[in-house]
Amino acid sequence: MAVNLSAIKDLLLPGLRGIEGKYEMIPSQYDKIFTKHDSKLALERTAEMRYLGLAQLKTEGGQTSFDNSAGERYVFNQEHTEIALGYAITRKAIDDNLYKTQFHPSNLGLIESFQQTKEIYGANILNTATTYNSSVGGDGVALCSSSHPIDGGTVANTPTVQVDLNEATLLNAMIAIRTGFKDQAGLKVFARGRKLIVPPQLEPIAIRLTKTELRPGTADNDVNAILTTAGGLSEGYLVNDFLTSAYAWFLLTNIDGLSYMERIGFETDMQVDFVTDNLLVKGYERYSFGYYNWRSIYGSFPTS
Repeated sequence: MAVNLSAIKDLLLPGLRGIEGKYEMIPSQYDKIFTKHDSKLALERTAEMRYLGLAQLKTEGGQTSFDNSAGERYVFNQEHTEIALGYAITRKAIDDNLYKTQFHPSNLGLIESFQQTKEIYGANILNTATTYNSSVGGDGVALCSSSHPIDGGTVANTPTVQVDLNEATLLNAMIAIRTGFKDQAGLKVFARGRKLIVPPQLEPIAIRLTKTELRPGTADNDVNAILTTAGGLSEGYLVNDFLTSAYAWFLLTNIDGLSYMERIGFETDMQVDFVTDNLLVKGYERYSFGYYNWRSIYGSFPTS
């Protein structure tokens, strides 16, 4: 049913001091986690390749070792989803509304609805980072896993035992990224933690860990090693209001891999229905959130 006179009955009479219900929205957060890419296809695919491994020792007069194992290993998929919302409002509700400047029939918050929907979809990649999604494909394990396969072994981007956020666990994560991340051939890559992502409940801990010059939580005069170990966290921390766990935390790295692909940007349209005289307003966009390189993130998922 369209928005009609009964839905705005108090807006039909003079005497209202004002109208409430529209609030300042949370600033965009997804674009500080995901790299934006424009898309031309319904399904975008990214292949991870294996390049050459370590060079081998050669004896005098002996043969040179050849590494012919280079080639495609895994393919990561991103299929775009359609996002849409609309509403109808009757001709009488438009004509008789005395407060059009505050409750405008063509602006009932479509932009805000789409913005927050996008934040939820983006955060869902982190919220479900321990669950393997077969539609993404890739290396056959979840985004955050202790067993990402590479030639000859596995690599972890999550601790074996999930740990709470504190000085020791954050330092261990930063060191694990630097020392443990390898390419498909087993060569160490230049990987460094750059940004801490936390839910609102962990913001006080994130502040203490990243904003103090001396070692947090002690009376010692030791320097805060977090600020310089493995290059420090160059981008500090970010609070994401749409994380569902109060305890999970993440480290973004300098390696791209978390992706927001935009197929069709947000657009809006409106028209008057010829038969009913209702004003029809709708919005539409098409995009997807996903990932194509697990080395872009390190996550821990304690339950308490």
